[in-house]
Amino acid sequence: MLAAGLAVAREKLGFADPGARGPAARARADLFEKIDFATLVKRGLIGHLRVSNTEAEKLFAGTDGEGADDVALAEPEATLVDLYVGYLNAPTVGRAVLGDARYADLMKKLEDGQHALWIASAGRIAMLDEGFVPGTPPPSLSLTQGGLPVEMRDLVFEHPAPAGAPAFNASGVFRIYAQAGLDPARPMQLTLTLTRAKGMMLPRITHQTVSFDYAPDSELFVYPPQPLPEWLLAWQGRWPDLAAIGVALALLCVVLAKPDWMAREARRLALFRNAFLLFTLVFIGWHAQGQLSIVQITGAIKTLAAGADLSSFLYDPVSLLLIAFTVASFFIWGRGTFCGWLCPFGALQEFVAMAAQKLRIPQIRLPRPLARVLDRGRYALLLALVLSAALAPQLAESMVEVEPFKTAITVGFDRSWPYVAWAVGLLLAGAFSYKFFCRYLCPLGAAMTLGGKLRRLDWLVRRAECGKPCQTCRHRCQYDAIERSGDIRYDDCFQCLDCVGIHADPQRCAPLLLYAKKGRTVTPFPVPVRAADVAN
Repeated sequence: MLAAGLAVAREKLGFADPGARGPAARARADLFEKIDFATLVKRGLIGHLRVSNTEAEKLFAGTDGEGADDVALAEPEATLVDLYVGYLNAPTVGRAVLGDARYADLMKKLEDGQHALWIASAGRIAMLDEGFVPGTPPPSLSLTQGGLPVEMRDLVFEHPAPAGAPAFNASGVFRIYAQAGLDPARPMQLTLTLTRAKGMMLPRITHQTVSFDYAPDSELFVYPPQPLPEWLLAWQGRWPDLAAIGVALALLCVVLAKPDWMAREARRLALFRNAFLLFTLVFIGWHAQGQLSIVQITGAIKTLAAGADLSSFLYDPVSLLLIAFTVASFFIWGRGTFCGWLCPFGALQEFVAMAAQKLRIPQIRLPRPLARVLDRGRYALLLALVLSAALAPQLAESMVEVEPFKTAITVGFDRSWPYVAWAVGLLLAGAFSYKFFCRYLCPLGAAMTLGGKLRRLDWLVRRAECGKPCQTCRHRCQYDAIERSGDIRYDDCFQCLDCVGIHADPQRCAPLLLYAKKGRTVTPFPVPVRAADVAN
């Protein structure tokens, strides 16, 4: 968790190297080549920095430390410090520096993701002074990668000088923890601090640094496979839910494409519709958390207004699948596919209405003028939510609570009492006025209705006699979605298919019954229809 947090922080702060994203490289345990010390240095497998007295004097030029080193002035070409560094996790380097037995012991001490560096110095000055405390970071040495510091600590690991190496005045094995985020296959920078003192009583201390890059051969490492994008991992983790919902959507497409067979028998349609709505409520809503909401619209507006993209939608695969299906359904069937079949809260309202009718609770049909006013109010609420999302995001967060979806579906009524009271109150209103919230208050429903304007087909078949004079379907439509003329108002239709069943059933359709008595037949036509189109 700390390593992941560090990676995120580096990326957000702009320190991450775009080419270094993904898991760090690992030393190849199967790769070993026996090489002597001089060849290791020559090939760069062991990094080396030499600082002469002349080079050091140039570093201190213009400071209080200039001319403070008498030896450097006397022997300008002599070596001040030789610094060596090797990445011990790589067997070619580790076994050459430590020997086989100590290398194996070191690998046992290192935990997964940890690294070990061997650092040694020769010359007039040592990288570790007499005051160095074992087990702590070296005070005069620092390690960085990509401009960021990497902590290393003395491992207190006994090791002899490698065969063929010069005489060192100090050396150590230093552990780098996994949380430091070091990638050993990328260049790392080792910095040594040089110190000079001028004066006897109150010396003036001056510090200068020398540094060099150490980049072990890339052949020593292997990169683990790049992990899949997190959004794709989210999709993989939800595949059972996505598969089940995908099958349900495919079945719904089949039924809506050829609704006559399913709807012709009222009992068959009721069984199918109730089973599908139960699946929508329990599986899509409570289990898969696939309740689409106005929050997704306002959230998208807030995200775009903030200059960000909509990639966050990829992390909710169930909702994204339902959004994609709903948008596609706009062009074929209109708004009712989602509102009538795929909305968990709508399904819950429908079950409440069924229970109310079973209990013979009086049903109220709002007068048409009042129903039209309430219907227009949904669009006003939708507009207010959209504007607040763009201009006053905090206000929008409060206003979206007009939807009871979070309370009733997302958290299963596990909220404080005002939210629960609002959700329960809307359900009770639906017990008296069929699906009251869906038809008169739902801002998401208003957005769905606007989307339904994309519908290209009048797919609910009608006859010339529908509305002229037959009013059977209009009187039985609980959504009041059929005009006196017999035309379907697709903006108000929830695709319950009751009118399709009546239209296809010779025992319920009044024109069919009438023509049957007269020994005549009637042919259905899609809307619009003319009386001259009727075939006797």
